[in-house]
Amino acid sequence: MSNTNNATNQIGLEKADMSEVIAQLNNLLSTYHVFYLNVRGYHWNVKGEHFFTLHPKFEELYTALQLQIDEIAERILTLGGTPLHAYSDFAQHTSISEDKNVKDGTSCVKGVVTGLQALIAEQRQVSSLAAESDDQGTADLVDEYVQEQEKLVWMYNAFLG
Repeated sequence: MSNTNNATNQIGLEKADMSEVIAQLNNLLSTYHVFYLNVRGYHWNVKGEHFFTLHPKFEELYTALQLQIDEIAERILTLGGTPLHAYSDFAQHTSISEDKNVKDGTSCVKGVVTGLQALIAEQRQVSSLAAESDDQGTADLVDEYVQEQEKLVWMYNAFLG
């Protein structure tokens, strides 16, 4: 069945309502990409007594982030948008900063916590806007991420003591 109503997208949501959701999802996608690169850097560069603990944990985290990045981009496409895909766009639309040349395990974990907290805050905003726009799919997607990431914040903070 093709979409014959020009006011709605392929899943029956109002295009006008979705433009802001798509914009916020692209911002979130940008934040995910910068955070992903930060975590890759922590994985590659961490040194010290906690190397054997943190190195695989960072790999586990960036692997999960890769999947979430793909799901967010696919959600943008489902809503009728175009996902950002250039680093220059990510740099302009992210809510976090690059964390370069971090080697100390504690500093790496602090960077992970800061990044996760930023993602959680941004996703709560996306969820709220999506719910207002009757976009349950987007709200459910980011709400699931928030639940997982809240637990990770607790766990990484436990590591920090």
